[in-house]
Amino acid sequence: MQLRTLGQGLVVSAEGLGCMGMSQSYGSADDSESIATIRRALDLGVTFLDTADMYGPFTNERLVGRAIAGRRDEVVLATKFGNERRPDGSWVGVNGHPDYVCRACDTSLERLDVDHIDLYYQHRVDTTVPVEDTWGAMSELVDAGKVRHLGISEAAPATIRRAHATHPVTALQSEYSLFSRDPEDEVLEVLRELDVGFVAFSPLGRGFLSGKITSPDVFGDDDFRRSAPRFQGENFAKNLAVVEKVGELARAKGVTPAQLALAWVLARGDDIVPIPGTKRRSLLEENVAALDINLTAEDLAEIEEVAPRGVAAGDRYPPDQMARVNV
Repeated sequence: MQLRTLGQGLVVSAEGLGCMGMSQSYGSADDSESIATIRRALDLGVTFLDTADMYGPFTNERLVGRAIAGRRDEVVLATKFGNERRPDGSWVGVNGHPDYVCRACDTSLERLDVDHIDLYYQHRVDTTVPVEDTWGAMSELVDAGKVRHLGISEAAPATIRRAHATHPVTALQSEYSLFSRDPEDEVLEVLRELDVGFVAFSPLGRGFLSGKITSPDVFGDDDFRRSAPRFQGENFAKNLAVVEKVGELARAKGVTPAQLALAWVLARGDDIVPIPGTKRRSLLEENVAALDINLTAEDLAEIEEVAPRGVAAGDRYPPDQMARVNV
């Protein structure tokens, strides 16, 4: 397995595994297959696992904890706090209060059944609490040995700088793919200036770039994509046309559309680690094979031609959720 370094010393597999979809957002759960997928990932060297307390809510951390039992030393484990939900799944709000940080960490450790978290993210920025206060509490978790490294998600450049001045930021996690290139506007430049790694979630555009989604009718009632603007109406048709062009390039190279899209993210820099999510072993293995793809300058130019910056039609979230990103 190829390795990459986030920030100033967190070595991870060059591709991680996003675990959210195993418990929410993308249809019904299958815990047995999800656990088998996590264990297969470890066998393949994909040891960078990503979860959060809100996923499920609360059930995904338990699932990951069961899957890694007996293999904790193999895993670089990342989880998050800050998107507060009730047990019934209802939304409370973004919470960055220092006392909540400590409680959230303790409950995550309990659910995961581990004694430390390798990378602990502030999942969303609480605009009612100075980020220095939140990160001061997070720094205390490092001092206590409960957390090894700190990260932040969907944060604006100025916020990243303020957090980093309080305690070194090891990684920013934000959406990044051929369909979501906003970080190229300013964020990536700031990360590289500060020596902060970038963890790219939804590198397949929430499955769209896999080429396997040809109609929004395939989504169940509990699938997040039913409410996502990019998967609705004219936006869907426009985005599908781009996916088809990406698919043509993939076939010409002898790879799948998902593999080409992942290889593109991997080629954006050695400081970028994509964490495609899946709950099936077959798709995991397809994703891992992207690590062996070498994109030439000609390949990258062809991809840029069919999928330039800003090509995706529609926002990546509904308006209420868009208000909580790049904060």
